Amino acid sequence: MDLNLEQPGDHLFIRSFSNEGIQVVDDVYVSSIILSARQVVADWPVSSVEQITAERLKAVLELDPEVVLIGTGTRQAFLPPELMMFFYSRNIGIEAMTTDAACRTFNVLVSESRRVVAALISA
Repeated sequence: MDLNLEQPGDHLFIRSFSNEGIQVVDDVYVSSIILSARQVVADWPVSSVEQITAERLKAVLELDPEVVLIGTGTRQAFLPPELMMFFYSRNIGIEAMTTDAACRTFNVLVSESRRVVAALISA
């Protein structure tokens, strides 16, 4: 599904998400990624929600988010309470949703100049 046809502003955005990967501006990523308005962390070593750990979320914190979106793949899943607290204890909002929903939400929040970081599990 195409998400944006025009390039907005001077930030990264998700152009499309499909079985072929996640297209960020003109680059396609076939594995899971972490994305902020300015940076892509490619090859995030997570292929399912069960593989998400506090250690693997440290890369998200390094991007200084106010809001974190977790794209859980094609099915929505929820993080365990201790991982939710990993963010809440740092005053960071966290939402888990399907990856396509996280892609759309990322584009909206980044266009509003929010400090959003998306950790996206590729389909």
